[in-house]
Amino acid sequence: MIQFLYFCLGLAALVGGAELLVRGASRLALSYGISPLVVGLTIVAFGTSAPELAVSVGSALKGEADIAVGNVVGSNIFNILSVLGFSAVGAPTTLTVSPAALAFDIPVMIAVAIACLPVFFTGSLISRWNGLLFLTYYVAYTAYLILLASRHDALVPFSAVMGWFVMPLTAITLLMLAYRHWRAVTGASTG
Repeated sequence: MIQFLYFCLGLAALVGGAELLVRGASRLALSYGISPLVVGLTIVAFGTSAPELAVSVGSALKGEADIAVGNVVGSNIFNILSVLGFSAVGAPTTLTVSPAALAFDIPVMIAVAIACLPVFFTGSLISRWNGLLFLTYYVAYTAYLILLASRHDALVPFSAVMGWFVMPLTAITLLMLAYRHWRAVTGASTG
């Protein structure tokens, strides 16, 4: 019974904190002239994902990898299907997807999901270097959003380096991982 009470209290605190976060982020965006999309993709996304981060890191440190991975996969599925679904059902009008999100952020989201496949399937392991790579890409994505929002002079060279060096190198690495895994699986099944 006490665990149920803790659950209810935690849920209430989470909902209240989320409301404060969204209000504060909206005011921040308006006061600094930052696009609400950029605030949503950075500050709000981090704030709402912080509990998931704590659960996943805590689970990983305790050796409960299934909970860590399940939390990440489950929360992404829940966010896309339920959160977006409830938002669309509850909104007074239809939700409009901004052209900026359609042009960049949604393709990045899809590319990240596809890029994770070889990492997840090659030996069913996510190594430390995979984790560092994921964190590095998140920092690069966030840096891009900040440079774009501030219309910084470094945006053009940063985009060029990402587009002409980092992304192709990543694609080649992921293809090599997938090919090595495919060879190992087909070699094992024929041998």
